[in-house]
Amino acid sequence: MAAAALRAGQAEWREGRDPAETAGEFRGRIEHGMRASIAATLRRAEPGLPLLATIGSVSPFVGLFGTVWGIMHSFAGIAAQGDTSLTTVAPGIAEALFATAIGLVAAIPATIAYNRCTTRLHRIRQEALAAASALALRLARRPAVVAGRRAAAAE
Repeated sequence: MAAAALRAGQAEWREGRDPAETAGEFRGRIEHGMRASIAATLRRAEPGLPLLATIGSVSPFVGLFGTVWGIMHSFAGIAAQGDTSLTTVAPGIAEALFATAIGLVAAIPATIAYNRCTTRLHRIRQEALAAASALALRLARRPAVVAGRRAAAAE
């Protein structure tokens, strides 16, 4: 990411400052090139995040659906046998607990992974953008070097 951002900023810097362009506009152009490169790199690192978010948010509801299904199965067993003993109710309750567990087993790691990844990517983005801004400021203060001599001297 750093190399691509540097290349993007360097390309703008080598173009030099247009006579009608202020120093701030020149810096902004250099920074924009680097920011675009950083954004493109980070977009390539984010494609799995929506899937993690979906798994983390939907899995508990799938588990809840299974829980309801297991309890309904227990009631059906009670109705079919006319008995409320443990042997009648246990299979449906076991299904309900298993469905809840499966939902949580999927949701918890997905939510943790999503939070860790988004936090790290956010920190990387902030640090990269701050570095691009600082570098653009320094580059904008110096004229570009063209074939071993300063651009201003070449004109």
